[in-house]
Parts: sequence; C-alpha cells; structure tokens
Amino acid sequence: MAKKGQRLIGQYRQNTMSIGTKILVDRQTGANCPFRYAGGLTPLLGRDGKPVVTTILNED
Repeated sequence: MAKKGQRLIGQYRQNTMSIGTKILVDRQTGANCPFRYAGGLTPLLGRDGKPVVTTILNED
C-alpha cells in the first residue's frame, strides 16, 4: 500500500546479482516507469511508442 502523498508506487521488482530493477507507477498519471538501482527513471513505452499506463483505483 502506498503512503499518503507518495506519487510513485512499486508495481514489480526483480533483483539479479548486483543489479535491481523496479517498475514504478505514477499515481497521478498511471504511467509505468522502469527504475534500475544503478541508473535512472524513464517512461516504459509499448510497441506503438506510447507510454504504458496502468489504471489507478481510488485508494481513499
């Protein structure tokens, strides 16, 4: 469960040897963003070049 006011929430996590990867979901836009512990954050794009979006349910 996301903390109140937290914009990015973890959707998926995979750790392999020394590199970890997470998929974070922006709670305001629904955009999925892969995050690598050794790198940065970028939007996840589908085959059509558009951002992958997850439907966010109201958590109130």
